[in-house]
Amino acid sequence: MDPVISVLELVGVLISAGAWLCSLATTLMSSWLTLSNLLVTETLGVGLWETCVLNQQGTLECRPYDSLLGLRPEIKLARILMCTALGVGMLGLLLAIPSLHLVNGCRQQLEDVSCKRALKATSGALWLVAGILGLIPVSYIAHVTVEQFFDESVPDMVPRWEFGDALFCGWTAGVLYLAAGMLLLISCFYVQKLNSNRPVDVPPVLTKLEPDSMRTRSEYV
Repeated sequence: MDPVISVLELVGVLISAGAWLCSLATTLMSSWLTLSNLLVTETLGVGLWETCVLNQQGTLECRPYDSLLGLRPEIKLARILMCTALGVGMLGLLLAIPSLHLVNGCRQQLEDVSCKRALKATSGALWLVAGILGLIPVSYIAHVTVEQFFDESVPDMVPRWEFGDALFCGWTAGVLYLAAGMLLLISCFYVQKLNSNRPVDVPPVLTKLEPDSMRTRSEYV
């Protein structure tokens, strides 16, 4: 097997693992949006599961949401999509590990190159879906925040929500997922190209003569 294929597969799996960790951190972080008070003594952070207040002394106090029905629509959407992205990304990672050509633990089932290529293509497609699912809530909340920030109907003295660290972490996770999926799909196309250019070995066919035919030929001679 070409070493380029193994490198693409290994790099794709490592990038997807990093993307899953970034996606998990984005889901759990309580700093999707930040808001500073007028006195600049406290900083309020809003996450998917709780809100936190950071005092000037460095004390962090967090409180989970009391009711699911009282959440903002974008928070509900972000919860669903981020949890779905985590599940899809983990499924793609579990399918990608046995599809690597460096892994030969399941020889009876995955020895065939076409089977490995099918698993690899499925993993790449799942990572692309996970990347899109992770980018949608982050980008949507960022879009709503920008609209509210530049809303002229709100007085200038009123504090406005700003981007938190979780948004940048979510964008990073989505881009990493897309990169990992593209690497696996490129390795699949590369394997298919190598197999199409490889000559097919046709085994020689041996003809066995029957004893009766040999006798008849010897009689005529």
